[in-house]
Amino acid sequence: MHGETAARDRSSLFWALRGVRGIASPPALILTAAFVGFAGLCRDAGLTWVEASFMTATVWALPAKIVLVGAITAGASLPATALAVGLSSLRMMPMVVALMPVIRGPKTRTGTLLFLSHFVAVTGWIFAMERIDSVPRDKRTVFFGAFAVTLTTINTILVALVFNLMGQLPALATGALAFLTPVYFLTSLFGTAREASGRIALFTGMAALPLAHWFIPGFELLVAGIAGGAVAYLADRILEGRRLA
Repeated sequence: MHGETAARDRSSLFWALRGVRGIASPPALILTAAFVGFAGLCRDAGLTWVEASFMTATVWALPAKIVLVGAITAGASLPATALAVGLSSLRMMPMVVALMPVIRGPKTRTGTLLFLSHFVAVTGWIFAMERIDSVPRDKRTVFFGAFAVTLTTINTILVALVFNLMGQLPALATGALAFLTPVYFLTSLFGTAREASGRIALFTGMAALPLAHWFIPGFELLVAGIAGGAVAYLADRILEGRRLA
């Protein structure tokens, strides 16, 4: 009880600094390493450092940016590119829906939540869900906002600097750095899953991906995600029914 009272008495500046300190956490550091690879990818694709930095700040989610760079290099039309990036970002909607009520305080404005929703990606979501319970409700938007805005700003600057200073990064190194992010996302989502259905969805989604790519190339992630989620839901219902029986 004393600890909860002390936490409530902390100022907004204290919680903002705690959020900023989160950029030294493993999720943020791995994401930063992946953005080094993203800078090399943009350079090899013929983009300018301004374009790469602008994409980092405005699109933010790394997989969506990789989809965008791939569409640009493939010469895809603007509507097709927008559709591909939009579909890749649909996975963020459940995260936003789950996180916003958790960080919303008694006096939080809707505009503040809309602004913070831009920064909701897997890294920010995992960071917040792991730590937000220890933050007073009226300080949660400050805590998450400080972390998210700082992380985005640092990576935007990092992409600009690396793009201009890296020279030529080997393609293998670029791919390895970019691959750190999905590996971390997979292990983190598995570790933070609170129900068995979440872990089942990860495995069934991965199992469905090769088949989805074979039958519906270009939409494999969407199809595998829907199939994996549906199978996980049914499996969870069956297991729940057996527990109640």
